[in-house]
Amino acid sequence: MDIISSLPAFALAVVLISASPGPAMALILRRAALRGFSGAVPTVLGLEAGLYVWALLASAGIASLVAASEVAYLALRVVGGAFLVYLGIKAWRSAWPSRRGEESVEILPPDAGPGSSWWKAFGEGAVVMLANPKIAAFMIAFYPQFVPADRPLFATTALLAAFQVAIEIVLYLGLAAVVGRAGAWFRRPAIRRRLDAVSGTVLLALGVRMAAESR
Repeated sequence: MDIISSLPAFALAVVLISASPGPAMALILRRAALRGFSGAVPTVLGLEAGLYVWALLASAGIASLVAASEVAYLALRVVGGAFLVYLGIKAWRSAWPSRRGEESVEILPPDAGPGSSWWKAFGEGAVVMLANPKIAAFMIAFYPQFVPADRPLFATTALLAAFQVAIEIVLYLGLAAVVGRAGAWFRRPAIRRRLDAVSGTVLLALGVRMAAESR
């Protein structure tokens, strides 16, 4: 298979996979709704950094070891699930602010730049992606279909992963831009409480599911 001719199929597969609901989508939607487009940027970049690391690990054979090891797979599953539960609990706690603090809840300015909040959001996205063992199994099964036999595995996978990251960044930031335009409405106290409650429930459910389900 020629790698150039396989790119359209690869891009279509990436778009379909990216559009599926999951922890990444839940994080991006919540962040964009409460912090606007600029607030969602570090979350998207963190998620994609984690994805690219998994792609490199897959091409180096390390992801195969993780997927094959019961202990490593279980450990990642528990860590990833626990982190999602932690994020869900955080969202639930912010869903019920005190009456005295309600006025401050209404206005949440977008993240201005690479401060502590920016890097915290980036780190959350990266951890959510890196602590998901299903990504390791996905990489092992997905990329070899598009790597020609006569091409170097590591370099070709790195290029394909960069292409996937570029596609997903465009898609996710486009979604964040759409949601962010309604940010003023989402940041109204009553709406924000409902959004936090719903997103917290989704993250909790995803975390419990990740930690509890088998391969």
